Parts: sequence; structure tokens; C-alpha cells
Amino acid sequence: MIPTFKNIHLKFELDGHYFDREALKEVAYSFIKEGASYEQIMGDFLMDWLDDKTYVDVFTSGSTGTPKSIRLDKQAMVHSALATGDFFGIKPGDSALQCLPSNFIAGKMMLVRAMILGLKLDLVAPTSNPLEKLQKNYDFCAMVPLQVEHSLKELHKIKTLIVGGAQASAALIERLQNVSTKIFATYGMTETITHIAVKPLNHLPKGKSVYYQTLPNIHISTDDRNCLIIDAPRITHKKIVTNDVVDIISETEFNWLGRFDTIINSGGIKLHPEQIEEKLSNFINTRFFVTAVEDTQLGEKLILIIEDESKNINIEALHKTLKDSKKLSKFEIPKEIHTLKNFVETDTGKVQRGKTVALLGL
Repeated sequence: MIPTFKNIHLKFELDGHYFDREALKEVAYSFIKEGASYEQIMGDFLMDWLDDKTYVDVFTSGSTGTPKSIRLDKQAMVHSALATGDFFGIKPGDSALQCLPSNFIAGKMMLVRAMILGLKLDLVAPTSNPLEKLQKNYDFCAMVPLQVEHSLKELHKIKTLIVGGAQASAALIERLQNVSTKIFATYGMTETITHIAVKPLNHLPKGKSVYYQTLPNIHISTDDRNCLIIDAPRITHKKIVTNDVVDIISETEFNWLGRFDTIINSGGIKLHPEQIEEKLSNFINTRFFVTAVEDTQLGEKLILIIEDESKNINIEALHKTLKDSKKLSKFEIPKEIHTLKNFVETDTGKVQRGKTVALLGL
């Protein structure tokens, strides 16, 4: 029998203690009144989850536009939790770590999964290295790439790790190959209640491509732009038409190429910034992105913008290295390289590209 959002699994624990619905309300109240800032945010969500409404209002991250409020059905969130549990083989009594901020859907869903699937959830501050002071091992955890980067020496404490919020760089993925943890990139958004597909980031087969694989009860197709259409009837009654350009590999697999609204047309050649950035990550060890500015000859000119707090990047040397590299085609080599001390970010640490480019006054 499928649980409802009013169910609290009998094996659920929060920081080592079982709480039923009424007791959880007391926990939420205590978090709000006496907790640290991250606990107060969790307390607010708990109060929303435990009230009599059938929905919760959450905010999008704002990485591709202005953050907006979205109303999500609580039972749809239950179905999302169940799909994750089925895909990864998560069992009642398994341990989990919540180290993401609870402002947005990814952090909220860790708590929902614990309550619905019967997980023993520990809550810690969402720092860049949440595993550093922990002595326990965990069956399941979710992180953003920055946390993974700072936790490499500690990742063995996690059995299965999902990574979302931003793309993992090629350099980071290479460093993950010998880590014992099973690590997966996630694809999803607030509207799909976190991920609807995942792909492995480590223990990758040599010479073979890996693709995003959909979770149970997810159907995929594309529109005339080759953008992904998501049909997830247990999560939303409407099909979700995305701006993500993909190749459909099979009924359950797809390859993500980039955003339709970021495609650069440079002299008639269509460039996907995300694919170029993946290649550039082999040469740059700080945050960066590529974008385009107007050009009288090419229409749009590819440029590279690097976050350089220490001001020690040699632009001329980097440009020569990229020109000499065999990893980039001649069209993928940036025409200009710019540096900024700091990028503009959203509340979740995602780079706001448009506002960052505006700082350059190009």
C-alpha cells in the first residue's frame, strides 16, 4: 500500500530519535524558536509538511531566472521519495545524512524521504565539508559539487551519494573514479520535485558513454527544438517542457547536451556552452563559464570568464594552452578571456551568469 503524506514511517529517526506526527510538530517548534539558522529553516518546512494542507509552497533556485514560488502536492513528493527509494534500493532503517540547505527542494526532500522511507536521518549544518567532523558512516546522502570537492578524503563514509545543483567538472569526476562510494549525478528541477533521472559519476566503464537513466514511472520525449519533455504522472498532471537540449538514447535514457537558451551561434556554428565548459575544466581549477557577446563578423563571439580572487591567472599563457590543446575544436576556443574577483551568486551558490557578465560592462 502506498503511504500518504500523513504517514511517518515507524523506522524513521531524526538525530537518533523516533518522532510521530505530533512529536515532530514539537521538534519543528523547537527548531524555529531555539535552533541554528539551518534548523530554523528545517523547522519552518516541517510545520508546513505537518499541517492539514495537501500542498507546500517552495521557491526555485533562481539559477536560470528570478526565483519563483511553486506549489507542490505533498502526495507527489511522497511518490518522488518512493521512486528514489526504489531506484537506489534504499531500505527502512538505512542511515542518511542531510547536509543541504533546506531553503529549496533538494534539502526538503531529504527529510521527506526519511519520513516516508523510514530512514535514520542526521541533520548537520550545510557547510562546504559536512563530513569533516563526523565519525559515522551513512547509507545515503545528497550534496552539491562544491561539497563533494571539499569532502574527497571523507567520501568513504557514504555508501551512495547523489550530486545535484550544478554540473560536476571533468576534473572532479576524474578524482572520483577510485572512491569506493557509488556516486550519481542527478537531473531535475523544483517542478519535478528534485531528480527524475541519474547517471553514474564514478566506476565508469572504459570506452563506453554513460547517460542519464530515468527513475520509475518517468516518460521522456523531445519537442521540435530537441528539448526534453518530461511526463511524470505521479508527480505532476502536466507534461513539463524544458529548455534542455538532449539526445534520447532509449525509452529510459538520454544524453544532456545543454540549455537551448544558452546556445551560441558563432559564424553559423552552434555551440553548447555546457559542453565547452566540460572540456575547459581540464585546464582551469577555479570557477568559470563561457558565454557570448555581439560581434560584427561572427554575430556572436565566444568568451571565457574566470573567477580569479587571487589575481594570479596568466591570461596570455592560458589562451596559448587552449589554442594548442587537442581537446577543443577551433570553434570552441574562446576569442577573449576575462577575469573577475567574484561572481554573482544565487542564495544556493549558483552563478548568475547574466549579472556576472554585466559586471564586465561588455
